[in-house]
Amino acid sequence: MAATERNIWFLSEVYYPDEQGTAFYTTGIAEGLAHTHNVHVLCSAPTVTARGSQVARKEVRNLVTIERCLGTTLNKDILALRLINILTYSVATFIKALVNVKKGDIVIAVTSPPSSPYMAKLVALCKGAVCILRLEDVYPEILVATGMIRPKGVMDRVFGVLNKHLFKSSDRVVVLGRDMKALAEKRIGSGANNVSIIRSWADIDVVVPSSKAENTLLRELGLTDKFVVSCIGNMGRAQAIEYIFKAVTLLKDDDTIHFLFIGSGSKKSWMESEIAGRGLKNITIIGQQPRAEQSNFLNACDISLISLLSGVTGAGVPSRTYNLMAAATPIIAVTREDSEVALLVQEENIGWVVPPVDATHLVQAIIDARSDDDRLWQMGLRAYVAAKNKFSREKIIDQYRDLIDFCR
Repeated sequence: MAATERNIWFLSEVYYPDEQGTAFYTTGIAEGLAHTHNVHVLCSAPTVTARGSQVARKEVRNLVTIERCLGTTLNKDILALRLINILTYSVATFIKALVNVKKGDIVIAVTSPPSSPYMAKLVALCKGAVCILRLEDVYPEILVATGMIRPKGVMDRVFGVLNKHLFKSSDRVVVLGRDMKALAEKRIGSGANNVSIIRSWADIDVVVPSSKAENTLLRELGLTDKFVVSCIGNMGRAQAIEYIFKAVTLLKDDDTIHFLFIGSGSKKSWMESEIAGRGLKNITIIGQQPRAEQSNFLNACDISLISLLSGVTGAGVPSRTYNLMAAATPIIAVTREDSEVALLVQEENIGWVVPPVDATHLVQAIIDARSDDDRLWQMGLRAYVAAKNKFSREKIIDQYRDLIDFCR
């Protein structure tokens, strides 16, 4: 039984049984807090990895009361349909929250969909509740960086004004890294003191280091004798995929190095077209794998790439960084040097940092990694130790409990 009658309400479109990043971490945080608090989640029916599965409208799972609000679950990869999903979810969730949230409760919203933080703030304002935002993406910066809206245009300015007020008026803003904290504080302006860094965690109980020679995925793909460079996760607008493909092309005649992409996203079709058009034989793309298989596919490489376009710095932090560390996988951070991922790689000495400017630098980093097995092994060991000692789920959930206590 929860230790307090104070309710915590999570507003997140995605939740269990969906498994993608936002759903997975929201589920983990909610279930972690449910051991000491009354936790409720207002979400939609599954729309991502579990889309189409049959789920109860209301259920209790791992002490968390889940209420799946009425709304559409159309294909989110089609923008018009995605907007309909957001609209129907937002209306249904806002009404449900307005009816059920009580004075003194805590409302926690993530940035999926972008309307959730505004709903949370409005509900908190109307009901006398505490409002906490967990930023996984910072708007409008992420939209500008990915070319979805024009910089300094009307949408950029409107989003900017709205988010400045939203961040400034929220009781607490949780960000995933130092670059995101700097961006949020810049958005708030002078006197910003309500921003806290709480990172994503490493699944150290599930993801463990294992031998490449014994990796079933690499055996299936016939890549056990190659130096494998993986890129795992979203192949979307925020990732520097085009830059990586320049390196793939530069290395196409080196039959000892192979690139393995695992995941999906808006750039996947472009990637497949480029592979066919250029006749690239040194790259393999496979679809998104079940989270239950992550220990296997995270170990299916010698080194892994994490890439973000320069303009995305501060607007998002890839959560898979920490599970790669748990797998003792060295990392090449294809990002700006002031990004959270780059800072982490440098501080823990677990890989290379290559800004997405000149692909020859990425090629050189890959060749350096291949040339020194002992150095690569030491980097992987340091990554694993850091994941276990600094980024376990228990440590991260404790930080959320401290945050809740702070907001009393």
